[in-house]
Amino acid sequence: MFNEIPFADDIAPATVARAQACAPRTSASNRPAQQCASCSMRSACVPQGLTAQDLTRFDSIVSATRLIKRGDSLYRANDPFQSIYAIRAGSFKTVVMHRDGREQVTGFHLAGEVLGLDGVCTEHHSSDAIAIEDSSVCIIPYALLESLCAESKGLQQQVLRMMSGEIVRESSLMMLLGTMSAEQRVAAFLLNLSSRMKARGYSAAEFNLRMTREEMGNFLGMKLETVSRMFSKFQRDGLVQTHGKQIRIVNLDALGRV
Repeated sequence: MFNEIPFADDIAPATVARAQACAPRTSASNRPAQQCASCSMRSACVPQGLTAQDLTRFDSIVSATRLIKRGDSLYRANDPFQSIYAIRAGSFKTVVMHRDGREQVTGFHLAGEVLGLDGVCTEHHSSDAIAIEDSSVCIIPYALLESLCAESKGLQQQVLRMMSGEIVRESSLMMLLGTMSAEQRVAAFLLNLSSRMKARGYSAAEFNLRMTREEMGNFLGMKLETVSRMFSKFQRDGLVQTHGKQIRIVNLDALGRV
């Protein structure tokens, strides 16, 4: 399916030159790209069904691996759009700033997921991407990715699926904030995290919450006190057990019924 993906050297020279100009220079925080074949997140973010040769070709467009310290930004709103980023390790939140300076969390992104697609439309990012723990990302210059997509229908479909996922995520957030009670919002949030953990080979029932309760409340449109009250209620009802940021879902079916 991906046999027609070219090496970077086979792509039009002007496209390669433009992508190289956009790619971040190697520095203390930018390291040579690590191969997808050796990455623990390969099954989550690399298109499925790639042969060894195809994987090498896909590797050829990953320009570098960048390390982002907790609290630092990967990119800021209005930064020029140059690349998309596959999260190799760690996690991020995306935020937008209100005119009065208040921060609005618009999403949480885990290892194996992709950041930066918000810049495709206007060629500028529309939000800040902030690491909520020490993290690393693989940098994929979008100009090279476009060229690969033009040669491979399979890879093109994968990129379209990623973009479709962003649309679904946005519409789900609107429904979450507009139609659900506080109890339902927190339950839906935990179930969403559970399914994403399971998709990455981790436990669906026991995991650490990377975000703070305050960040979770910001995302869900709730006050910190309300989030804490919902966790306490779920614990009393025997649905979850919490210890700091560690959470264990005791009754997944019951949480789904909420």
